[in-house]
Amino acid sequence: MSALEILIIETSLPIKNSVIWLHGLGADGHDFAPIVSDLNIPNTRFIFPHAPYKPITMNNGYEMRAWYDLFGLNLQNQQDEAGMREMQKNIESLIINETAQGINELNIVLAGFSQGGAMALFTALRHTGRLAGVLALSTYVSLKEKLVDEASTANMDMPIFMAHGIFDSVITLDTSSVSRQLLEGLSYSIEWHEYAMGHSVCTEEIDDISRFLKKAFQAE
Repeated sequence: MSALEILIIETSLPIKNSVIWLHGLGADGHDFAPIVSDLNIPNTRFIFPHAPYKPITMNNGYEMRAWYDLFGLNLQNQQDEAGMREMQKNIESLIINETAQGINELNIVLAGFSQGGAMALFTALRHTGRLAGVLALSTYVSLKEKLVDEASTANMDMPIFMAHGIFDSVITLDTSSVSRQLLEGLSYSIEWHEYAMGHSVCTEEIDDISRFLKKAFQAE
C-alpha cells in the first residue's frame, strides 16, 4: 500500500475538524477544492486525495485516476472487492494521520462524489471509531450484500448525507435510491436530497452540505 498524494486546504486556525473528500472517476483532488470557500466551514482541514491511476475495465482498460476498477455502472456487474478493500486501508491511513495531529474522530467527516462517494461510504460504514458523518454525493453502496456482516456498530448512528441529481444518467437516481433504502432498512440515519441536475453538484446542494457540516461539527 503506497500513500496517497493529497491536496490540503485549511479554512482557519486552530484546526478542530477534518473533511476527507474523495473525487470521482477520472478526476483528481483539485476537482472539489474550489467549493471550500463556498462551504464557509471555519477551523477545518479539507483533505483532497488524488486516486492512483488504474486501468478501468469498463473503459477498455484505459488508465485514469480511480479508487477501484469498474466493470459497469449497474450494481449487478462484477465489483472490484479487492480494490475497494485495498483503498479502504489508504483512507483509514488518512484518518489515522488526522488523529495523530490531534483531531478527534468525532470531528472527521468522510465525503465523496460518485465512485469517491461509494468509497467514502464503504470505509465509513466499516470504520471502528465513531465519525462525525458521511457525505455521499451522486453515489451508491458498493458490496451491499456484505454490509450487514461488516458494518461497524460504532457508526450505526452516524449522520449520512445522500444527494442525487434526478437527471443523472451516469449513476441513476434509482440506483442511489436502492442504496438509500438498504441503509434505512439497517436503521441508518439518512438525510436525503434530490436536485434538478445531472451527474454533478449544484449551488443548492453546496448550501445543504454546508449546513450538514456545520451541524456535524457543532458538538465541540
